[in-house]
Amino acid sequence: MLTLDSLLNQTVRPHKIILVDDGSQDHTLDYARRFARDNDLALDVIRREHSVGKTPTLKYQARNSDADVELVLDADTALESSNFIERVVQELYQGVGIASACGIVKPMREKDRRERIQSARISSFLSAHEDISIYQPGQSWWHRLNRNITNLYRGELYAFLQRFVYRGQMNNFGSITNPVGCAVAYRRKYIQNLFDEYEPILGDDLTNSEDIFIGFAFLSQGYRNIQLQDVSVLSLEPEARNLPKQIYLWSSSFFQSCYYFDDLMRSPFKSLKRWKHRRDEANNPEIQNKRKIKEAYRQPFGSAFTKQYGRPMGWVIFASAAEKVFFPAAIIIMALLQWWEALAVTLIAETALSVGLMAALNKDERMKTIIKGLLMTPVRYLSLLYDAVTMTRFAADLWLTGNRGWRK
Repeated sequence: MLTLDSLLNQTVRPHKIILVDDGSQDHTLDYARRFARDNDLALDVIRREHSVGKTPTLKYQARNSDADVELVLDADTALESSNFIERVVQELYQGVGIASACGIVKPMREKDRRERIQSARISSFLSAHEDISIYQPGQSWWHRLNRNITNLYRGELYAFLQRFVYRGQMNNFGSITNPVGCAVAYRRKYIQNLFDEYEPILGDDLTNSEDIFIGFAFLSQGYRNIQLQDVSVLSLEPEARNLPKQIYLWSSSFFQSCYYFDDLMRSPFKSLKRWKHRRDEANNPEIQNKRKIKEAYRQPFGSAFTKQYGRPMGWVIFASAAEKVFFPAAIIIMALLQWWEALAVTLIAETALSVGLMAALNKDERMKTIIKGLLMTPVRYLSLLYDAVTMTRFAADLWLTGNRGWRK
């Protein structure tokens, strides 16, 4: 209901809303239909007895819809900005090379849920349907502790990634590595072409997290994934005890996508060739006169170009892969060799840098940000070490078991 209610609050509403019930065993479908009926909201429903996953749904809609834009919105996500759809669609068409657009993601705190449940529309609906009960997370001290840890950790992590890392990627490359999948707008035709190319090879097994694979595929084709800083969504995050599973899905999907798009991954080693190619083009008046599309950050289309010259965003992917591999490995090696002084200096310096950057980004609450960052440092390092577990599992899949059945 929170998701549908946020759609009703949009300055530009979707022309068609499709709810996919992927084999759920709760009352989601019934509640959604009643809420839509009471609020004159046209709702198309796809009901499945057994779950088939998110990726086949994306493929089906991309191939069978005549819409220009496919907006994917998870059921545990609500649009916080009333102009979210208006802005992402607007920015999606600022250039032919833009394939996906998303906004800032924030953890949905219990305070946010209560405020939305108490809004006029939902309060009226619940009063008219006394048999409906809103889902309430576990209220024991253990569940509350897990939720608070999750929201605190994810809040700081998301702020760092989106306000610093992704903003830096946008400023330097005009793209981020992949869209944030809980609320993202795609050019439908681009998604359709993607599935037409990769389904014969991979089927629906587009790694453990489809948005990461899709983001890499777009980059390999010369497209861009953009993130807007002026609109946001609220996402209900899993409890802290479920973080290892979520970290595994994200990290394993990143490694798997690096494997599938190794030409993109090896872009830094093709930089000289790419620089010479750009120089030759810039000095060729005939080519410049033929170039009709001169949008910022424009890249030639096609994976053949990536294979030969790589992409500027390949630097980001290569650096991210190196960090995921070498930093946890260095920590483990120093601990095994009992290099305690070197380990302490490394952890202190890295913590000071990361917490300092977060504090610099949050000028209004610097001291509060520093305290939060220090409190969440143990969780952050545990997640980094779990990346080493993920890397080991991926290496085993790659070189021992030969498993390629990666899917969410």
